Amino acid sequence: MFEIIQKKQLSADVFYMKVKAPDIARNRKAGQFVLVQLDTEFGERVPLTIADANAEEGWIALVFQAVGATTLKLSYKNEGDSLAAILGPLGNPTHIEKVGTVVCVGGGIGVAPLHPIVQAYKNAGNKVIVIMGARNKDLLIFEDEMRSLADELYIMTDDGSAGTKGLVTEPLKTLCEQNPKPDEVVAIGPPIMMKFCAATTKPYNVHTVVSLNTIMIDGTGMCGGCRVSIGGETKFVCVDGPEFDGHLVDWDNMMLRMKAFKNREQEDMHKCRMQLQADSLKGGAK
Repeated sequence: MFEIIQKKQLSADVFYMKVKAPDIARNRKAGQFVLVQLDTEFGERVPLTIADANAEEGWIALVFQAVGATTLKLSYKNEGDSLAAILGPLGNPTHIEKVGTVVCVGGGIGVAPLHPIVQAYKNAGNKVIVIMGARNKDLLIFEDEMRSLADELYIMTDDGSAGTKGLVTEPLKTLCEQNPKPDEVVAIGPPIMMKFCAATTKPYNVHTVVSLNTIMIDGTGMCGGCRVSIGGETKFVCVDGPEFDGHLVDWDNMMLRMKAFKNREQEDMHKCRMQLQADSLKGGAK
């Protein structure tokens, strides 16, 4: 069992949890993820990227958004509760080396998994420029953490309530037009954001890495649920990724596949929310 030692709410549906997982904390590398299972007998396993870790203290940090039944149930867990299983670290770690200037772009909750990647590039001696985007100021996360690491920080919001009004692709394009241009770009966030980040950097021939979070079941490449088309070849996000060359991803196909179970997910989440609220009322009435 994996004990939750800290929990905090970052925004409306986004939560941060520190979980005791000493083996994973010792072995994880930037860019890797875990599969989390809440219950011992039933329940799906959900992929969550490791947002931070401490090998000496033996914990990993998970940041997730309550967008489905399982993540909603997870959001009801509290400090002192335990998770049945955490499998990992999984996936290939980010290839980190000193390349010069790296622009790291995070959208929404994607800023959290970007955090250890920014740390790693910075520790390797790179100049790191961070671009963060969100719909509004209340949805910005990890701002202090990124500010403490980045050589330059750009904050973009759709409504202009924090930083500059606009999209993350705007400062990204400006940086690509500079001489010298960035040596590498890493983008993590909603698929549509990553798609347009890749489209922005492609004319400038700037190598662009994206981290994909597709439908995933077993995390071992056996089920095929996470398959994507990369440069015309079929790849599996769980074992071949999660990071790929953003210029080679078939974004439209990936986004279409991710919508396959959307109606079922919303139905299950509604049922789960009703049950959790009913259970909460029963507990309060005792």
